[in-house]
Amino acid sequence: MRMKKATAFGLAALMAATMIPAVPAMAKGDDSEGSVYYLNFKPEQADQWSDLAKKYTDETGVPVTVVTAASGTYESTLKSEMAKDEVPTLFQVNGPVGLASWKDYCYDLKDSDVYKNVESDDFVLKDDSGAVDGIAYVIETYGIIYNKALLKKYCEMDGAVIKSADEINNFETLKKVADDIQAKKDDLGVDGAFTSAGFDSSSDWRFKTHLANLPIYYEYKEDGITSTDAIKGTYLDNFKNLFDLYITDSTCEPSLLSSKTIDDANAEFGLGEAVFYQNGTWAYDNIKDNEVADEDMGMLPIYIGVDGEEDQGLCTGSENYWCVNKKADEKDIQATLDFLSWVITSDEGRESISKEMGFTTPFKTFDENYESANPLVKAANEYVKAGKTPVSWNFTTMPSEEWKNQVGSAMLEYAQGTGEWDAVKTAFVDGWAKEYKAANEG
Repeated sequence: MRMKKATAFGLAALMAATMIPAVPAMAKGDDSEGSVYYLNFKPEQADQWSDLAKKYTDETGVPVTVVTAASGTYESTLKSEMAKDEVPTLFQVNGPVGLASWKDYCYDLKDSDVYKNVESDDFVLKDDSGAVDGIAYVIETYGIIYNKALLKKYCEMDGAVIKSADEINNFETLKKVADDIQAKKDDLGVDGAFTSAGFDSSSDWRFKTHLANLPIYYEYKEDGITSTDAIKGTYLDNFKNLFDLYITDSTCEPSLLSSKTIDDANAEFGLGEAVFYQNGTWAYDNIKDNEVADEDMGMLPIYIGVDGEEDQGLCTGSENYWCVNKKADEKDIQATLDFLSWVITSDEGRESISKEMGFTTPFKTFDENYESANPLVKAANEYVKAGKTPVSWNFTTMPSEEWKNQVGSAMLEYAQGTGEWDAVKTAFVDGWAKEYKAANEG
C-alpha cells in the first residue's frame, strides 16, 4: 500500500514541478462584457480554482482564465505576466511589504461587493488616502501538524515521557518527546519524529519565513511594536533550538536537506513515516486520503521556549490579498469585480471556497452552512475556543524576499555543517537593516 501511495506522491511532485505558467489560453466564452485572468498564488488549490472558473463561465458566458504560479515563483511570475499583452486582472500580494511593489497597479476596492462583505478592516490593505488596495480572502493557520494515532501509540510505550498529547504545551516538553520518539523510531515504526526540513524552493519558506516569524513575533510583542527598520534578534537562540530539533529528530540526515521538497515532507507525514510536520491548514489537500485519517490530524503551536508559551495558540493570519489590476481594460476590471462578488456570494463559490479548498474566510457571507471540513481548520478553532493567544503573522513585515533568501541560505549552510549559526544571526539582523534601507530609500 505504501508503494502505491508513494507513487501517487511522486506523480504529484512531477505535476507541481511542471506547473510553470505560459501565456494563458483564454477561457472560452463571450468576452464582449470583459474577461477575467486570475494569477493564482496557491498551487494546492489550482484544480479547484480552474473548476470554479469553468462553472462561472458556463453560467455567465464570461471567460475566466486561471494560471497558477509554481511554488516559490509567484513574484517573478507576476512580474513576467504583467509585462505581457494579456495581463492578470486579478492578482495577489502577501501584505504591506508585498503591496509596496504593486500599489500602482491596485484598483480601489472601497465600493466593491467584496469590500462591503468583509468582516473587518483588519483583513484589508489600505493606503494613506483610505483607498482599499487589497482584501484578504483566506485566513490561515500554521503550527506543528501531528499524527494523533502515532503519538497515542508512543504515549502507550514503556518509558514514554508523556501520557497524553495535551501535556505538550512548551518547548521543553516538545523536545523531550521528539528526542524520545527519535530514539524509539524503529519500535514506533517511523523514520523520524519530524518530517524532513527540505530547503528546496518548494519547502524552504516553512523555515526562512514561517518559523522565522516566531522570534519576530516575540520581539515585537516585547517591544510593543508592529514593525521595525532594525530587528534586534532577541529570540534567535530560541529560534535555533527549535530548528536544531527539526534537523536532528528527523526522517533524514541534515546533509540531504538541500534537495528535500515539500512533496517529500507531505509524503512522509501522509504515509505515517513521521509524527510531526510544521505546516499549515493549507497542507490538508496534500496529506489527506493516505495513511493518516482525518480524525488523526491535530496541530500544536510552534513552541520555542519563551516564558508563558503555555498560553500560546497557533500562528494565524493571511498573506493572500486579492488585488484588481487597475491597468487592465475597464470592462475586464468590471468583469473581475463581478466574478469576485459571485465567488463570495453564490452557493457554488462559497461551497468551493469552504468545502473544496478548505478555507476559512473573512467574509460575512460565509455562515455556519459554509464552515470548512478541513480537520486542521477545526483544530485551529479549538485553540481559539480554549482562549489561547494566536501568534500574529509578522513575517509580512520582513523587509524583502532577498532577506528571506539570505536567511534561508545561512540556515541551510548551518544545517549541512558547512556554516555557523552566527551567519544566520548576521543574515537575520544585519540583513534586515540593509534590506529595509534599500526598500525604503528615497
